[in-house]
Amino acid sequence: MRRVLVALPVLIVLVLGAFFWWGLNPDRDPNAIPSVLIDAQAPEFDLGGIPGIETPGLATADLSGSASPLVVNVFASWCVPCRAEHAVLTRMARDEDMRLLGINYKDKPEDATRWLAELGNPYERIGADLNGRTGIEWGISGVPETFVIDADGIVVYRFVGPIVTAEDVEQMRGALELARSRSGGAS
Repeated sequence: MRRVLVALPVLIVLVLGAFFWWGLNPDRDPNAIPSVLIDAQAPEFDLGGIPGIETPGLATADLSGSASPLVVNVFASWCVPCRAEHAVLTRMARDEDMRLLGINYKDKPEDATRWLAELGNPYERIGADLNGRTGIEWGISGVPETFVIDADGIVVYRFVGPIVTAEDVEQMRGALELARSRSGGAS
């Protein structure tokens, strides 16, 4: 019995270490985690705008009927990877046939306002998800996360993490093309 009691802490440390190693494994792809939203209608939500920014809020009603694919980016001023991807999304919103919408996740309005003033505001609409409830409805596991929506308001793609590399941009372009094809649009 005494040996079991001595071995138990070692066993617990080994199991916890294995979980940490798995979680920090650089070969693990967070985009491999499936989303129940793919091929489903975007969740119901209605978010007001960020106080101090003239950009209107965002609601489910804004996610259908667009001639161009919609990209919904969940971001926060406290998120370092969000800062890294901001320039890429700004460039894509300018150069690609897409509309960029945002959900500001669990952020203080004054911090979000300052962040967008510093980096620029590429978003057509931004909903302020102060309590994180909408993020739960979208099934996000963290920020940033980005969703591509077709003209019928159906989620066709989910990208977990920052969009920063050329490969990430190509994945987004493929998702935008899929949304166009499902909507009957042309690029």
